[in-house]
Amino acid sequence: MKLKKGDEVIVTQGKDKGKKGKIEKVLTKTGKVLVAGVNIYKKHQKSQGQRKPGGIIDIVKPLPWSNVSIVCPNCKKQSRVGFKITNDRKVRICRKCKKEIA
Repeated sequence: MKLKKGDEVIVTQGKDKGKKGKIEKVLTKTGKVLVAGVNIYKKHQKSQGQRKPGGIIDIVKPLPWSNVSIVCPNCKKQSRVGFKITNDRKVRICRKCKKEIA
């Protein structure tokens, strides 16, 4: 997968279009990513006794990875990810500035 935990991304589609955030978790089996502060929903939770009080809580739901685009750490622009093989290792590169993405 071209996206990794810790990458800064921008949302390209959906209700949070244009928002930026860092990837918290990548769900490879479902093809989704959790982005901090994006795609937040409210959940009405029933009280579970003393240890878990009830109320309305915020939940971050995963986004399809096709709805986010990486922000290059070098040129600070929205870009696609490419791959390049150097010294027998495969590295990710920015398609705009052609520099390596850490």
